Amino acid sequence: QVRMVESGGGLVQAGGSLRLSCAASGRTVSAYAMGWFRQAPGKEREFVAAITWSVGGTFYADSVKGRFTISRDVARNTVYLQMNSLQPEDTAVYYCAVHNSGSVFSSYSYGIWGQGTQVTVSS
Repeated sequence: QVRMVESGGGLVQAGGSLRLSCAASGRTVSAYAMGWFRQAPGKEREFVAAITWSVGGTFYADSVKGRFTISRDVARNTVYLQMNSLQPEDTAVYYCAVHNSGSVFSSYSYGIWGQGTQVTVSS
């Protein structure tokens, strides 16, 4: 069983940057893709970014395009989310997940989730 562990969250001022990491342990990732989602208080979980594991193709939500970059290190079984130009509306718990089947944009397509890491952006 793959276990996902996120790290790198924290408190940052608007305009700042953070880099999230998500390491898979237990066994080597063999999924089609890995994704990042976020959930703000009182809101539904939303797609942020995804990356195909073998080729490294990327997908982004419109709200983060040009500011966030997803990448992966296959040897380390780790996926990253570099977040630049952070804004207060980016405040949320960020989750990484292993794609199972279906659209990479849908949370229902992911089968294994990490515990989440809090990102708070102050204005």
